[in-house]
Amino acid sequence: MNSGPAVPNDLPNDLPPEIETVVLGDTEIARALTRIAHEIVERNKGAHELVLLGIPTRGVPLAVRLAERLATIEPGLVPADVVGELDVTMYRDDLYKHPTRTIGATRLPAGGIDGKVVVLVDDVLYSGRTIRAALDAISDLGRPRAVQLAALVDRGHRELPIRPDFVGKNLPTSQSERVRVRLAEVDDATDSVVIEQGVDR
Repeated sequence: MNSGPAVPNDLPNDLPPEIETVVLGDTEIARALTRIAHEIVERNKGAHELVLLGIPTRGVPLAVRLAERLATIEPGLVPADVVGELDVTMYRDDLYKHPTRTIGATRLPAGGIDGKVVVLVDDVLYSGRTIRAALDAISDLGRPRAVQLAALVDRGHRELPIRPDFVGKNLPTSQSERVRVRLAEVDDATDSVVIEQGVDR
């Protein structure tokens, strides 16, 4: 019985494999977050007037982790009282390119952000456009005393004059590379930061 022509294994439309290099493991990520938490307290003379706003997706669990560390440094601080999440979807300047982008939730701590120091928390800082959108979103929500930025990874290639106040790792990259952050809360995987780069066949 003839089952049809044989199909070659090396089809030309196969996706190229990717080389993945781990640059931060779970231990290094934990240390980076602990250091950032201490730097936040030192810069702001305490943590009781802070609000941490995580930018979805992975900025939210990072904000929660930072708040937990802040609570160990500043007795009496309740992590749930200082953590929120900030969806920036409708403020993005590339929304016209992705009209079906899912709109997320914005959730502020009960005390709001007026008069507080807001620390935006994101996983990877790249062009700066997400943070610009976050600043626009914040301006519609209240009037904080100051806004600071904490990023787990700064990979460079900024397109706007934005820089982080607190950085876990400065990671020089080429624009052809992809930086991927994996967190247990989101990815059901061991925490890691990897660089991915496709290779030609």
